[in-house]
Amino acid sequence: MRTSEIAKRYLDYFQKHDHLIVPSASLISPNPTTLFTIAGMVPFIPYLMGEQTPPKSRMASNQKCVRTLDIDEVGKTTRHGTFFQMLGNFSFGDYFKEEAIHYAYELLTTPQDQGGYGFDSEKLWMTTFTDDEEARSMWKNEGVDPEHIQIMGMEDNFWTTGGPGPGGPCSEIYVDRGPQYGVEGGPIADENRYIEIWDLVFENYEVDNVKSKTDLHIVGELENKNIDTGAGLERLAYLMQGKQNIYETDEVFPVIEAAQKLSGRTYGDDEAMDVKFRVVADHVRSALMIMSDGVRPSNNGRGYVLRRLLRRTVKAMRALGVTDPVLPTLFPVSKEAMVPSYPELEGTFHEVSESAYGEEDAFRRTLEAGTEIFDLAVSKAKESGKTIVSGDDAFKLHDTYGFPIELTLEMAEEQGVKVDEAKFRELMAEQKSRARADALKKRHNVDLSVYDDFKKTLARPIDFLGYTDMSARARVIGIMQEGKGSVPAVTGPANIEVILDRTPFYAEAGGQLADQGEILSDDGAVLEVDDVQKPIKDLIVHQCRLTEGTLVVGAEVNANIDLDRRGAIARSHTATHMVHKALREELGPQATQRGSEDAPNRLRFDFQWSKAPARSVMDAVEARVNDRIRDNLSVTTQEMKFDDAIALGAMHLFGEKYGDVVRVVSIGEDGWSRELCGGTHIDHVGKIGAVNIMSEASIGSGVRRVDALVGQSAYEFNAREHALVSQLSDQLNARPDELAERVNTLLAKLKESDRRLAAMYEGQLAASVPAIVADAKASQAPVKVASKNVEHFGSFDALRKTVLDIRGQLGEDVPVVVALAGVNEDGKPMVAVATNDAARKQGIKAGDLVRGASKILGGGGGGKPDFAQGGGSDATKIDAALEALVNQVMKG
Repeated sequence: MRTSEIAKRYLDYFQKHDHLIVPSASLISPNPTTLFTIAGMVPFIPYLMGEQTPPKSRMASNQKCVRTLDIDEVGKTTRHGTFFQMLGNFSFGDYFKEEAIHYAYELLTTPQDQGGYGFDSEKLWMTTFTDDEEARSMWKNEGVDPEHIQIMGMEDNFWTTGGPGPGGPCSEIYVDRGPQYGVEGGPIADENRYIEIWDLVFENYEVDNVKSKTDLHIVGELENKNIDTGAGLERLAYLMQGKQNIYETDEVFPVIEAAQKLSGRTYGDDEAMDVKFRVVADHVRSALMIMSDGVRPSNNGRGYVLRRLLRRTVKAMRALGVTDPVLPTLFPVSKEAMVPSYPELEGTFHEVSESAYGEEDAFRRTLEAGTEIFDLAVSKAKESGKTIVSGDDAFKLHDTYGFPIELTLEMAEEQGVKVDEAKFRELMAEQKSRARADALKKRHNVDLSVYDDFKKTLARPIDFLGYTDMSARARVIGIMQEGKGSVPAVTGPANIEVILDRTPFYAEAGGQLADQGEILSDDGAVLEVDDVQKPIKDLIVHQCRLTEGTLVVGAEVNANIDLDRRGAIARSHTATHMVHKALREELGPQATQRGSEDAPNRLRFDFQWSKAPARSVMDAVEARVNDRIRDNLSVTTQEMKFDDAIALGAMHLFGEKYGDVVRVVSIGEDGWSRELCGGTHIDHVGKIGAVNIMSEASIGSGVRRVDALVGQSAYEFNAREHALVSQLSDQLNARPDELAERVNTLLAKLKESDRRLAAMYEGQLAASVPAIVADAKASQAPVKVASKNVEHFGSFDALRKTVLDIRGQLGEDVPVVVALAGVNEDGKPMVAVATNDAARKQGIKAGDLVRGASKILGGGGGGKPDFAQGGGSDATKIDAALEALVNQVMKG
């Protein structure tokens, strides 16, 4: 029975028993303290804790899960895996212990031809909590042999969340695999022979003061009792498919089969290599599923876990002897194995796979660059009689070649050495300290603690007025000066930082550049505001040049922003939202924002995508944005709860932290574009004028960047383009719509002329060969030198062939040097030199001769002893270069 069918039978069974079947939640955990969904019950925690009302009191699911704490153990045993699926049925104040036990036993023991799993009841064993006589009685009522019901203590059979909340005893179901797997006696005796497949948790207590699994306080009975169960789908699959472990099931083993074909090895022949096969099978599937839920490789959080999985896969395949790219073979195989359970993989696979393949290519380059250095470090350690790679070498591998310390540790273990990890951590800490020091220097040597201390003195938060007001009356509540921190007064000229109690100035955030402008005090101080930042949360700091007067804390001021700059930035910011929306329309929802910069009359937008979009796609994006600009859609803002904004379809930056209340910027009455955004915008998109996409390029693995001109800059660019087209039309005597054809015709003619000219030069070169050979043969010098300035020679290939032809005609009887120089198709001087074996035996090397001649030509060159080439920039020195070359030969 396929794994997908096992899951389907589970969900069908519980749907028949009035459970609401819910799809798997994302692998991306909603809990900010955990990276991934690590258990089947995680999406149901708000219902189990009584924090939210469930849509139904009975629910069931097949939940995707990832656990990576034991990633280094994957493959070493057949029981560790990172991705797994957990079947679960839940009751929130509905049925309790008796029904949960009955449902589990009935599904497990009902024959397969009747929709069940068909387990032999004689092979099932149950464990129960010490005090739970009730559960033992209910198992007996189902017909379970009392000898197959065992008692375990709180450490094994009592569940809590790890903190205050619901808790209760649990009962676990095991399958006896037979005497060939271990001793008799049930799960208490041998958990290798007896495999747990289902855990039933009976949440009937309220607990607090949880110090450990065995040290907690039971407050009393819960008013509403819950059922939380979890059945491991992979374990059910390998038992029902007659396999030995999870790696041999239908959703995993196809990857091992593909790895066998790539490596030429056979799984099962060598335990050390079997570990590598299992690593590959597990990590490929896990990476595929994680990426399908939106995670991409990076150096932080989930992205770093994913990066490790992909890199460990590549490394394991190298250990199996495969150095070519492997993911283009393995990823499609894993996808085909998982699609029956997750059809949605088809829709995301193209983008997911391209990102994975790009990550593999980058890592293969890292391995090629750093492996040799690592091997040298290991050799150095062993030669010194030690078995420890120095922390300095480990740091160099990390800092110079991009080797994460985990990779160095793994490779060291494989070679039987350790790494001075403590020294590595020390060097990393020093590097971070230097980075922090550099950051402080950039902030005028003012420690951030100064801002923290200042913020604590504020009676109320600073008011930001910039959404509605372009100028405001305000009071100076703080002045910061370089090297001094907070000061009461400053006399100009001076560079200072000013904090106001209220301000219309927008501080740089969310990609939008800061406002600029001026602050004028009633006492006559004049300040030019060059930048506005938030060095710490909610503290708006104006970086100013005090050009006149004295500014004191407490002064009343007028704060005025540069209206032209604000307007230009607002147009760019709104245009950025439009570019984001248009990209998603063309490429799909996976084209999500990864960064931006909104500057006066230009924008930069970074988005997640694995390869360069076609030119037609970017043309369509630009056209769509400008069409919407002509529609003059309205731009509105609204504050609402975060959950309400997401339910409304507002886009937000992955990994960004948002408060409970967020600001939603909508474009169009129908919400054509909706994003969470704290920036400033125009009220109608028609005010943008136009957007011109100037470039699109990669800025890193899986991230692309769009640069565009907005508003006035777009108009000026279009005006220049129009003027250029008009100029070309006049010069070529063609209408604008005929220019492309006319230019193509001229290029074709020019190409044909170049070809004929090159053929003529090459003909002249060939015609000169007999005379060059004759002159060299007539020479009485101990080394026969055939040298000539051939002037124009066409292609360099023709020059090279001529040099080698002359060398061949002069033979091997005496030392021969052939040196021809001339001007190539671009008018640059070039020289080619060849030596025969007799010349090389006398120590005459073509590379040495070329280097000397090329230097005279104002360039460089080199090559092998038998043939070398070079060039330069000064064609007037060709004769001098050849003369120097001949003198060098004659001097020996």
